[in-house]
Amino acid sequence: MKALWLEDGNLSVREIDVPPASGEALVRVTLSGICGTDLELTRGYYPYAGVPGHEFVGEVAEAPDPEWVGERVVAEINDACGTCAMCRRGHPTHCERRTVLGIVAHDGAHAEYVRVPVANLHRVPDGVPDEAAVFAEPLAAALEILEQVHIRPGDRVLLVGAGRLGQLVGRVLALTGAHVRVLARYERQIELLALAGVECVAEDEVGERCWDVVVEATGSPSGLHTARAALRPRGTLVLKSTYRGEVTLDLAPFVVDEITVVGSRCGPFEPALELLATGRIDPVPLIETRYPLARALEAFEAAVRPGAMKVLLEPGGGPPGS
Repeated sequence: MKALWLEDGNLSVREIDVPPASGEALVRVTLSGICGTDLELTRGYYPYAGVPGHEFVGEVAEAPDPEWVGERVVAEINDACGTCAMCRRGHPTHCERRTVLGIVAHDGAHAEYVRVPVANLHRVPDGVPDEAAVFAEPLAAALEILEQVHIRPGDRVLLVGAGRLGQLVGRVLALTGAHVRVLARYERQIELLALAGVECVAEDEVGERCWDVVVEATGSPSGLHTARAALRPRGTLVLKSTYRGEVTLDLAPFVVDEITVVGSRCGPFEPALELLATGRIDPVPLIETRYPLARALEAFEAAVRPGAMKVLLEPGGGPPGS
């Protein structure tokens, strides 16, 4: 099968074997999305070699349970062992022996086929097109904020960063009824948020020490410093970014102001699919462009451009083994 391969920071499109099902489902990938983590992997964020990609929608080609075959699915990205201390506590996304699709020891979805544990699969509702379903994983990640932080109507909530993930976070935060504003860098980002009814704020209008909750989604040290300065005493800082290398912070104000810091990663798929099915969140306008898998290197070049939104790959694979 055709697949995008990452090794030593270099990308190439090559032919590799279709992954053996080995008790898992084999999914024919319809669309996959290039995300910030994929781009950071090419820059050395994590020493991964293999097929990247973890945002996808596809059709089950083979599965231990035949009832799954032919189903249109998305999938959670953490393959948990189910027996370690964290799994027994009900936290499989923090499994001590987990692999992570396209990130840690598990080939990902920028390929014609991907293998996924059946337990990780979620059926896509009939009314949700593939172009929306491919956003299920990052939308679930955005929803994780609401699982972790109680945001009330009337709270002042600032989102710093309006890139690929930030766009979804802004839409999710707006559902809470809170006073939500977004600090965006590019005009296109502002236009897309306005299309969804989410208001932006200029940097000189943010103010200091006046927001109840601040979500940082830029992945940059400067964005983190802006987010911290905007937060009121006893406020909550949600970190929705991973940072390559070290970030220098003065931690004394965190103690003095009694700041709550929340790291936020993967989230719940079923509520994400429900939001897509009801149309309360429509991510399709965030699609910048689409490329066939054979032109994946061009797709990554498009995705890395400043202000780029979602770039999709179309694998278009044939039967397994072809």
